[in-house]
Amino acid sequence: MPQIDVNQLNQAKANVTLTQELLTKAIEKVNSDPTLAEEAIKQASNEISAALTAVTQVQKTTQVQSTE
Repeated sequence: MPQIDVNQLNQAKANVTLTQELLTKAIEKVNSDPTLAEEAIKQASNEISAALTAVTQVQKTTQVQSTE
């Protein structure tokens, strides 16, 4: 049975939570401060990428372990 790196999954979860907060901030600021909203969207995009990277690493590791 493959080992799953719970730490990486927790990191991905944290990235997703932060993404939610950033997108909420962007929605709230879109009319009053478009620049701040745009920055929040950029940061959210970075967090999504980080979450995807962490999940992909876990997935690759479990696939490798499954073939051993």
